[in-house]
Amino acid sequence: MAGWMWFRCFLGPHLQRVHRSQEESRPEGRAGRRGWTYQPNSLEKHTDSILGWASALWSLSYYSSPLLLCYLYRKGYICSSKLVPVSQYVGTVMVCLLGVAFLRGWGRWRNSEYQQFISILEETRKNHTHSNKKKLACYDFDFSHWPADFSWEEVSNPKLLSKAGVSLLKPEPKLRGAADSVLNSLRTLPCHIVSFLIAHSFGRRILYPGSVYLLQRAMRPMLQQGQARLIEECEGQRNKLVACDGNEIDTMFVDRRREEGRHGQTLVICCEGNAGFYEVGCMNTPLEGGYSVLGWNHPGFAGSTGVPFPQNEANAMDVVIQFAVHKLGFQLSDIMVYAWSIGGFTASWAVMSYPEIQALVLDASFDDLLPLALKVMPDSWRPLVTHTVRQYMNLNSAEQLCKYQGPVLLIRRTKDEIITTTGPEDIMSNRGNNLLLKLLQFRYPKVMTDDGVRAIRAWLAASNHVEEAAVYSSYEVDDDWCVSVLQSYKTERDVFFPWSVGKTARKYMRNFDSTHCTPLPYSEFAAPWGL
Repeated sequence: MAGWMWFRCFLGPHLQRVHRSQEESRPEGRAGRRGWTYQPNSLEKHTDSILGWASALWSLSYYSSPLLLCYLYRKGYICSSKLVPVSQYVGTVMVCLLGVAFLRGWGRWRNSEYQQFISILEETRKNHTHSNKKKLACYDFDFSHWPADFSWEEVSNPKLLSKAGVSLLKPEPKLRGAADSVLNSLRTLPCHIVSFLIAHSFGRRILYPGSVYLLQRAMRPMLQQGQARLIEECEGQRNKLVACDGNEIDTMFVDRRREEGRHGQTLVICCEGNAGFYEVGCMNTPLEGGYSVLGWNHPGFAGSTGVPFPQNEANAMDVVIQFAVHKLGFQLSDIMVYAWSIGGFTASWAVMSYPEIQALVLDASFDDLLPLALKVMPDSWRPLVTHTVRQYMNLNSAEQLCKYQGPVLLIRRTKDEIITTTGPEDIMSNRGNNLLLKLLQFRYPKVMTDDGVRAIRAWLAASNHVEEAAVYSSYEVDDDWCVSVLQSYKTERDVFFPWSVGKTARKYMRNFDSTHCTPLPYSEFAAPWGL
């Protein structure tokens, strides 16, 4: 029995923190805290440090392997006479690390707190009941060992999905003859190969730096602190969701439905940026307003598995919505989606695919990735960048947004340095402008003529309330009259967009005088305007 317990400790996850349950009395010395950092004994602490450094060095070697291999090849080290001794050294190091792992398991086995945790984990795996889940939720540990709480298979039919997963909007293929198509495929084959290599190597990591292990390791203390705050102060519930592609999605749910206030019955699903995590991300904004909030991490971020390509992102968003409806008990009409930066892609996919969703708020989001990718790449790479983005990273948020009929609010950062194509001082190069223009041109094509577009651009060029007021005054805009016309049009016709009337740019966008990464205060967060 003792040997089996030691073996489970040897294979067990890294334990970071113990969250004290609400019902449990607080022992002396821990008053005022609902949890504490797990304290390993000396043996576990030192062996875990050795294994952690080995993991970091392996990750660094992995990311630098192309340069390292080129260097070794030029020095003549890649040959049988050199590789045999190297393989022996590597084998020796692996045996030593295995011995260190055995010693860490011994140290854990001698720690009563870890033994208690591993027993609860094993019991929950065998019998995933609500009471066992509640006990397990008192521990913060490697999420890969967390039992799954919800799977897309519980509510979806696998036969209705393609092999890739949920459906995405894709560029329409150009019509060509059969012979021309074959010749063109052969001619462009090198470009396809290079695009694939770029997208699956440094391209994906540049676009989503939060998926890089070294960055996650550097941010780990901050993420653990944020996790503890959400669980201990906000009574958050952590859940693992299994998407249709097999990726495991790390989520955090804060339930405010039993609290007083009108916002608790509305669930805000938060979509983070390309280096954002729900532990320290945009969840805080709707939490300040008393909303129920559901945050999730991109595939490959922190506890979530996989890689954050558009298809995997959409698959993850789909299972998050299914979980909110079928497990948490919210109606789609009670759900608002809130996204920051690159999260606008999954948010716009969500409202396109689930049009009954109540509303959408996009903060510092862009219309299309391609112009931003071309900005940072040499001009000579333009054809290759265009093909790579359209084929593997087609974040076409504006195209998806135009499929949605509900209320939308866009928040533009007037000093945004990330989604501008020239610089933060040029507010007209902010791609949030293009997102608004494309939405208005779709919804109100009769108004968005040359004169209408000119008026909207003049309003977009205003970077503060004084300039906005001057534009409104010059065009003699009457908000009340515009709203009354729209309400009358909707009452008489009750049709889907596009409409043949409307002049409501200020209703769809508001400015926030800040840079891209400044957290959005709740005073700037509001439910979108709707008739």
